[in-house]
Amino acid sequence: MKNKIMISSILFSVLMGCTSEDVNNDPDVTYNTIPETLITYAEKELSDYMNTPSVNENNFRLIMQYWQETVYVNESNYNFTARNVSNNVWTDNYVNVLNSLNKAKELIEQYQPSASEVTSWQAKKQNQLAIIDILSVYTFQTLTDTYGDIPYSQALNNEKYPLPVYDDDQKIYESIINRLMADINRLKEGEGTFGSGDILYGGDIAKWKKFGNSLLLKLGIAISDIDANLARTAINTAISGGVITDQSQNCIFRYLAETPNFSPIFENLANNGRNDFIGGKPFIDYLNATSDQRVTKYFRDVNGVYLGQTIGAPGNFFAFSSPGIFAYIPVTPGNLMTHTEVTFYLAEAAARFGIGGNPETLYKDAVRASFLEWELSAQEAETYLTAHPYNPGNWKKSIGEQAWIALYNHPVVSWNFYRRLDYPALQAPPTAINNAEGKVPVRLQYPSLEATTNGTNYSKAATAIGGDKLTTKIFWDIH
Repeated sequence: MKNKIMISSILFSVLMGCTSEDVNNDPDVTYNTIPETLITYAEKELSDYMNTPSVNENNFRLIMQYWQETVYVNESNYNFTARNVSNNVWTDNYVNVLNSLNKAKELIEQYQPSASEVTSWQAKKQNQLAIIDILSVYTFQTLTDTYGDIPYSQALNNEKYPLPVYDDDQKIYESIINRLMADINRLKEGEGTFGSGDILYGGDIAKWKKFGNSLLLKLGIAISDIDANLARTAINTAISGGVITDQSQNCIFRYLAETPNFSPIFENLANNGRNDFIGGKPFIDYLNATSDQRVTKYFRDVNGVYLGQTIGAPGNFFAFSSPGIFAYIPVTPGNLMTHTEVTFYLAEAAARFGIGGNPETLYKDAVRASFLEWELSAQEAETYLTAHPYNPGNWKKSIGEQAWIALYNHPVVSWNFYRRLDYPALQAPPTAINNAEGKVPVRLQYPSLEATTNGTNYSKAATAIGGDKLTTKIFWDIH
C-alpha cells in the first residue's frame, strides 16, 4: 500500500506540472521536484502512449487490423486529422516523455552531493544519466519510425531553439545507435540508480543492460535493408552484450488497480463504460484459419465462435468478438519490450545475416515465447509449430506473419515489422480516406501544430522526406 500511495502521489504531482503544447518545454512550468519523480512520470507516459488504444493518440491496433471501431469509424479509415492525433503523439513523446527526462538530467547534473555521498555519487550519477539516455533513445526511435525526419539535435532546448530544425532520419539513427552503445557501457552494477522511482526495473542495472542491448538489436534490425554494415555492428554488439532472454527480464510498466495508475487499455475500454472496439476480420479470420489458440486470449467468443468485423465498417459490439479479458483488467502491464519481441529480432538477424543462431530454431523460440506470454501451454505451442513450420525460402513471410500475431498487444512495434518485412499482406479498406491512396498507412503526417508554429522547418522536412503523406516511407522502409 505504501508503494501504491507513493506512485499515485508522484504521478499526480507531476501531472499537474509537466503538460505543454511546446515541442521543447513549457516556460511557465516550474520543475520543483526530484529526478525520481520525473523518471516515474516519464516511464508511465511512455508506456501509456505505447499501449493506449485511445483513438486520440495511438491508432496502431486499427492500422494493423487487430481491432475495428464499432460506431465512429474515422480512424479505421485512416482519418487521423479530425482528432489532431499527431498533435497528441508529438506532445506525448516530446513533452511528457523526452522533456521530463531532460529535466531529470538537468537536476542530476546540478545536484551537489553531501559529504556522505561524495564517494559514491559519480557512479550513481553515471547510472542515472545512462538510464535517462536509454529511455530517450527509445523515444526518439519511436518518433523517427513514426514520422521520418523530426526535431532531434535542437529539440528540448526552447530557450536556444524555440523553432527547432528537423534532422535527417537516417542521421538520427546513426546518432542514437552510438549514444546507446555508450550508455550501455556506462552502466555499472552495484552503484545505485533511481530505486523505486524506476517502475520499469526498480533500479536493476543488470536488467537495464539487457534492455539496452535489446534496444540496440532493435535499432540494428530496423536499418538492415539500408545500412547492412552498421546493422551488423549493432546486432553483433547487442547479442554479445546480452539481450532479454526470458519474461522476467521484460521491460514493462506495472500498473496499479486504482485510478489514475491503471492500464490505459482498461481506462479506455472498461473504466469509461464504452463499447468502442471489436476484432478486425482479417486478423480473427487468420487466427481461425490457422487454429491458433491465442484467439482465446486475444478475444471473447460470440456463442462459441470468434468473429471479426470488416475493416472500415461499423459493427454491433455484441455481434462480434470484443477484446479479451486482459483488456478489462486494470493491472495488465504496459509493454515497452518483451522477450517475444526480442526473439523475433534474433530470428530475423539469423535469417538476414547468419548472426546469432539458427533462424528456424529462433523462429520456434519466438512463437513459443508468445504462447507462454499469453499463459498457453508448451504443448499448444508445439502443436501450432508443427502445423506452421518456418519457411526458409520466404523467411520474411514466416517471421512477418508470426510477429503480427504475437505482437497483438504491442501494435506500435508490430507496425514496424509490417513495414520492414511487407508481411502480413494487409489491404486498405475501400472506404479509406483519399489521402491514404488506397494503401495501409506507413507513416503518420506531421502535427498541424508544427505546420502553424514551426512552419519553415516543417515545410523543409516535408520536402526532404518526399511529402508529408501517409504513404511516404520512412528511410529504412525501402521495399
